Amino acid sequence: MNTATYSGLLDRLLYRLILRSRYLGGNPTCECLGTGELLDAVQRIYVINLDRQGYRWRQMQGELQSVRDRSGRPLTAMTRRFSAVDARYLLGPPDSEELQPYYSLADQLFVDPHPLLGTVGGNEGQRILMTRQEVAVALSHIAVWKTVAAGNLPYTLVLEDDVYFRRGFTRTLDRAWAELMAGDGQAAAFDLLYLSFMEARMGADRVSVSELVFRPRRGLWYLSGYVLSARGAQRLLDLLPVRGPVDLWINHQFENLDVIATQQSIIEQRLDCPSANSYSILPVLSKVGVLTLERPLLFKTRPLPGPVFAFGKQGSGLTALAMALSMLGYRCCSDVTDLPVSERDKLFAKKRRRVFDAYVNVGSLGPRDYLELAKTYRTARFIITEEGEGDEAGLQGGDSKNALCGGRSSDDGVGLPSGLVDQLQQISRNVLIFPTRDRDKWELLCRFLGCDYPTDQYPQCKDEPQRKLAMGCHENGRQFSSSARPLMSDSSPWIVPQKDWPGIRLCEASGDPMGGSSRRKVCERFRGLDRTLWVLRDDTFPSNLALFRPGNFSIGRDSVARLTLQKEGTPVREYTSASICSRERYRYGRFGAEVKPANVPGLITGVFLHRNSPRQEIDVEFLGRDTTKLLLNVYYNPGDDGARMEYGYRGTPVLIELGFDASETFHRYEIEWSPASIRWRVDGRLAYERVNWDPTPIPHLPMQLNVNLWHSRSEELAGQLAGGELPAQTELRAIELLA
Repeated sequence: MNTATYSGLLDRLLYRLILRSRYLGGNPTCECLGTGELLDAVQRIYVINLDRQGYRWRQMQGELQSVRDRSGRPLTAMTRRFSAVDARYLLGPPDSEELQPYYSLADQLFVDPHPLLGTVGGNEGQRILMTRQEVAVALSHIAVWKTVAAGNLPYTLVLEDDVYFRRGFTRTLDRAWAELMAGDGQAAAFDLLYLSFMEARMGADRVSVSELVFRPRRGLWYLSGYVLSARGAQRLLDLLPVRGPVDLWINHQFENLDVIATQQSIIEQRLDCPSANSYSILPVLSKVGVLTLERPLLFKTRPLPGPVFAFGKQGSGLTALAMALSMLGYRCCSDVTDLPVSERDKLFAKKRRRVFDAYVNVGSLGPRDYLELAKTYRTARFIITEEGEGDEAGLQGGDSKNALCGGRSSDDGVGLPSGLVDQLQQISRNVLIFPTRDRDKWELLCRFLGCDYPTDQYPQCKDEPQRKLAMGCHENGRQFSSSARPLMSDSSPWIVPQKDWPGIRLCEASGDPMGGSSRRKVCERFRGLDRTLWVLRDDTFPSNLALFRPGNFSIGRDSVARLTLQKEGTPVREYTSASICSRERYRYGRFGAEVKPANVPGLITGVFLHRNSPRQEIDVEFLGRDTTKLLLNVYYNPGDDGARMEYGYRGTPVLIELGFDASETFHRYEIEWSPASIRWRVDGRLAYERVNWDPTPIPHLPMQLNVNLWHSRSEELAGQLAGGELPAQTELRAIELLA
């Protein structure tokens, strides 16, 4: 699990200079590497490399060129590039004789026991689904094993494409190799020799063989540099299927293999190669309380070309394209009949402080506008969506336009006047015909924009109709309590930083978006707890200094539910509390609760909608240090269900004066969530409202309703815990939802 990188330009340059300094004294020779009739040598090197990452292959060639084999030739002479399995083409988790994508928390803790966790409260058997990146890495290694087992070479060095040889690599490997080959030398001396590894948190369970090598029993991470014998490759294949990340799974096979490791890792992963991997275990470790620090996850991207303008026929993937641009880091205005007056004026006058840098499916932008914008913005990008199969000639320019645009007479195929595409191309070479059915839309889009390929799949959402701006609200004003005070927000592409920007007020859909016979109504009055509707949580999150336990939730004879936070030691936390959560996820509706929050400093009572992958959230929170105020918040990340976009630490919070102390008696707090707006109500009265891009887009994916009481790690937010006032309780009289 390599998550550390040097991202700054100066840091990367300095790091690379340090790496180059290893060979200032000349090119070292490794006697145990060489070709020919040598049964006691490594005769082949495979470098696992993605087809699309040629720069990493060139980087590895430079590394291998600097070291010589026993005959004096550079290691590149015995190296072969091995095409890696690409996660971008894995549409679903495989389940085959070679790989089963599920593993358990117990599997993880076998390799990497945590000092805070003796057991994890019955969660050991929880099934964890591997990420697509983990699946692709495992399948790549399995493919290498097959090649090694089918060959006639006794030993093969397998490398991932982001490694380098540590100083002293050749000397250490030769000494260890000589020791391992001191016996017969005709038969395999081992199955697998680790040269690159990181020991688990508590260290590896190991048996020392000599000052040079040891036998691991468990506790080694990474599988980025190892020597594999032909016999070892066949044994690994016989032990299939792989279950879980391959470096985790192989630890479980040590007892069935002859595994050796050098006393110190002599091959390391480079810190100047950003990792696109995502790790399936991290959300689980967060929930059970192992991860105790929550650092802001910042969205980092280099400057993107633009502005971007996209248009085409309804049904040609415009809404998905807008979401894809958002995932790349564009602030995207999409699926509207018109632009706010100020935004349109700034766009055409080429003024600064435009809110958006991408405009998709904007009805008021016509052919003349696009031609004018092409002349105004020489760096602008134009994307025209069309139904049809993909084509490598999708980038329009030169002869390629005839391949996709030829033969059009009265219509250019995207519902635009004939000749518009040709006229755009005469002004700008930055025009992309974007086929809806292309097999790899990310590849086309990222190549056109010159940006990195995302780890998440291209969005599959259906096209939304263009939405009208509310009459007279091109420069709409907010309708909320005059006492609302914005607090510090996150910085991300999906948060508008301008304080004077009022958002985009859209007309609500026809009919009552919160009503209708097709919507579900739930009313929980706590005469009992309907376990088919509600879950009592048994987990936590990094910012919470308490562990949720079902026993801290109780219902009294007065039909009032009580969430109790108390000092109670557990392996991962010093306090325990309670949280109730809906089993179902809901998309849009009214969500209300009658609550009397705890008024103890350091504690927070929450009534909120939440989801992960991507993270979206709509909050009502009470800070125990001052329950005369209401904290309202929204977190937004783009993407389809499953996209691992979890950016945001502070969200976009505002503080509202209630005019009363919420902890003294019950009041009703309500979130009204529609595609066009979010309205917060207190006792039926509007307290605050947000519209689209005010300052975030409206969350668009299903979420669960939660009520909880927790101890915040942030004293800046919640204040210092008044421990003498514990145990503390939040009282809950009713939950109602219409969704």
